[in-house]
Amino acid sequence: MAEREFDNYLARSGATLEGSRYTAYLAVTPRKSGFPMYFAICENRSFRDKTIAETAAAKALADMLGLEDDGTPIFPDDYTGFDDDKPATAPE
Repeated sequence: MAEREFDNYLARSGATLEGSRYTAYLAVTPRKSGFPMYFAICENRSFRDKTIAETAAAKALADMLGLEDDGTPIFPDDYTGFDDDKPATAPE
């Protein structure tokens, strides 16, 4: 699990077992009072291995640009969280 501190929130990454597969998530908790909000990451992909799911969530946490005032994560435009959507580089 990775975490990042923001002015009004603490954001943590993690993975949870749903059935037989893991889902990567971000948990954003208000610093003063309130309940954590959970955001599924890489929703169109599930993971068979917890470590891989946790790594995907930690990468998403690192790639975040910040948080909205209400704690919603902000990502770059067209961000998918997957490396396989990038074109492969040809060897020179």
